[in-house]
Amino acid sequence: MEQIGHWIDGAKVAGSGRTADVFNPSTGEIQAKVALAGKAELDRAVEVAAAAQPAWEATNPQRRARVLMKFVDLLNRDMDKLAEALSREHGKTLPDAKGDVQRGLEVVEFCIGAPHHLKGEFTDSAGPGIDMYSMRQALGVTAGITPFNFPAMIPMWMFAPAIASGNAFILKPSERDPSVPMMLVKLLEEAGLPKGILQVVNGDKEAVDAILDNDVIQSVGFVGSTPIAAYIYERASANGKRAQCFGGAKNHMIIMPDADMDQAADALVGAGYGAAGERCMAISVAVPVGDDTADRLIAKLAPRVEALKVGPYTSGEDVDFGPVVTAAAKQNILGLIQSGKDAGAEAVVDGSEMSVQGYEDGFFVGPVLFDRVTPDMDIYTKEIFGPVLSCVRAKDYEEALGLAMDHEYGNGTAIFTRDGDAARDFAKRVNVGMVGVNVPIPVPLAYHTFGGWKKSMFGDLNQHGPDAFKFYTRTKTVTARWPSGIKEGGEFSIPVME
Repeated sequence: MEQIGHWIDGAKVAGSGRTADVFNPSTGEIQAKVALAGKAELDRAVEVAAAAQPAWEATNPQRRARVLMKFVDLLNRDMDKLAEALSREHGKTLPDAKGDVQRGLEVVEFCIGAPHHLKGEFTDSAGPGIDMYSMRQALGVTAGITPFNFPAMIPMWMFAPAIASGNAFILKPSERDPSVPMMLVKLLEEAGLPKGILQVVNGDKEAVDAILDNDVIQSVGFVGSTPIAAYIYERASANGKRAQCFGGAKNHMIIMPDADMDQAADALVGAGYGAAGERCMAISVAVPVGDDTADRLIAKLAPRVEALKVGPYTSGEDVDFGPVVTAAAKQNILGLIQSGKDAGAEAVVDGSEMSVQGYEDGFFVGPVLFDRVTPDMDIYTKEIFGPVLSCVRAKDYEEALGLAMDHEYGNGTAIFTRDGDAARDFAKRVNVGMVGVNVPIPVPLAYHTFGGWKKSMFGDLNQHGPDAFKFYTRTKTVTARWPSGIKEGGEFSIPVME
């Protein structure tokens, strides 16, 4: 049985005794034990980080960027190894696992531009003999708490800009799939990152609370459910930390009567069922405008959903999606599916009771397509995080727009239409952070920022893009005066422009 510890001060460290099981979601078998850190282990990692960080911050930002350049090379070299380890613990298909690594890699590439992103501003002769300039300085020791569904991408979204800015970073990944984060830190040190600048502390709530209460840690990033995001944001903020916490989602896709129904159906199948729906940017609600549109959409969707191939990642690249991450997740999804049936939703496709031959103990849930879902049903209000797509029929555009706007989550949304005026109006008015126009999963590229609105995000700055360098640095403004001659006496009134 593999024992997964922590990575502290450039070496693997065994745990202090508490462990959690790491499952193979395809078989249901325990494949490893991961250590769960307590306060002492977290404090030790912080002590190491605080000692290593000043020298790293003093390193020329271009030299820091060169470490990330080498890291990108190593990520590409080990792509297959990373993807296989990711799929084995998470359950997603190999192509999807490689995409997980790739989207993180792209943020690392953006962070190679740190020498430019960290430049300050300068004003010459702001007053007589006075110059003003600003500089961006690292926070010090920072931390991130990342979810199971993207064990490569989201850690890189956090630690790449943090260390590029001169910080040390402590990563607390999900205990459900901890192997890839451990592999990433080893690759970064192989690329030349000094020991102690990136460390991995595995754990559960005890480790999370130790991070939130540690006085040395200056900022905390989090991605997960909304209740936990709110908890972390409130506790971190109360302790004087900068916090960036991303929560749940219920992403709507509006389908206008003029949309290409084949294009819309293909988009919905990929966005709704990819990665078994375990994505915060998954489309979980289709909103066709008008009954005719809905009927045409369902006619296109049903055979596509029925044809989806579900199986373990080892069954080949033609598998569309694999199992969900745990038995508990499976039971929660099945409970919500049953609640939809009980509430009167029409199960057009019901794969909830499917079983994969040879993998009967795996955590598989087949695809489910509901029609005639109403906004009062649990399957509409709650984030299911599974392969379930709900169709909510809207009588007109304004009702469709209102559904997206009235929901408590505001992570992502999309509209499919050929009408530029409708698309422009939707993008302008909808109160959601990321909007797609004929794009089903509108995740911005690395040089733009990622973030939701409403209860999908707590904090003021988004992930990656320019906001990342703002989040991981403080701005210091200097007013400097070098008198050209001797000035008699002191001035006791506030200086003003002349």
